[in-house]
Amino acid sequence: MRSFTGMMAVVTGGGGGMGRELVVQLAAEGCSVAACDVDEAGLAVTAERAAEASPGGGEVRVTTHRCDVSDEAQVTRFRDEVVERHGIGHINLLFNNAGISGGNSFVTSPRAEWERTFGVCWGGVYNCTRAFMPLLIASDEGCLVNTSSVNGFWAAGPGLPMSAYSAAKFAVKGFSEAMLTDLRLNAPHVRVALVMPGHVGTGIVINSRRIHGRSEPDDMTAEELADARPLAAAVTGVPADRLSDEEVRVVVKGMGEAFRDNAPLSAADAATVILDGVRAGTWRILVGDDARALDAAMRADPLDLYRPDSPTVAGMLANVRPREE
Repeated sequence: MRSFTGMMAVVTGGGGGMGRELVVQLAAEGCSVAACDVDEAGLAVTAERAAEASPGGGEVRVTTHRCDVSDEAQVTRFRDEVVERHGIGHINLLFNNAGISGGNSFVTSPRAEWERTFGVCWGGVYNCTRAFMPLLIASDEGCLVNTSSVNGFWAAGPGLPMSAYSAAKFAVKGFSEAMLTDLRLNAPHVRVALVMPGHVGTGIVINSRRIHGRSEPDDMTAEELADARPLAAAVTGVPADRLSDEEVRVVVKGMGEAFRDNAPLSAADAATVILDGVRAGTWRILVGDDARALDAAMRADPLDLYRPDSPTVAGMLANVRPREE
């Protein structure tokens, strides 16, 4: 797949972050795209940027669709809309990119938040692959592109648990690796690519709070403050019982902003890495120097990254501290 010109792609999570950049860059290369998200305002911005980037002439069509990928009925409707609005019977590329964070602790996080995170990050991949696989197989050449994470081989975060997100991303990784053989035997003209980003500058932390129905940091309830206090303690190094409510709010707000603004790689650069990998036929695409370093560290000493005093984890934790005003 040396060129995306004249092809048809589906991108989930296209309302912002890497999804938006994938849509824009694909359109710029002459690829028609159907993008979905739960953020309709974000999708409108994506469509506008894609229209500006596309070569014009009416050959590239970009459509947007509201869809919660964790809901199979909505995904089925999305697929039917794509077929109808693009007038096609196949697609060439499916980017299972949608994801949210949350449900960090299996012990203390709300069950609904845990299951919502797992449902989007893994269920979205499963539902969309089920729905669109016949259209991929109907193409002359197809590629299933699944976004996992470095948390797909390291089931933790810098100083905090990430149980729902990591479990989901491990599932995406395992599913994608299993599909290597499955597709080779049963649909050899369709291949799979596994994307494993490190820290990419997106609004996932901020947006996920909203998707889970949590208050903005300045309006956090007593229950939300109590839930966030262990995280704030891990980030600041200050015992949880010594942190004021205002200090907890500052940490929560600062972490979301720091994740978005202080990343070593932009969403646009990450999308370029992904598309370059798909073009090159690479099935395992590590996105970012930190992803490559963490992959190497896990392979060299898988026990180290789970030690509470791991220097590797300490270094990562320093990069997610909230900025001082």
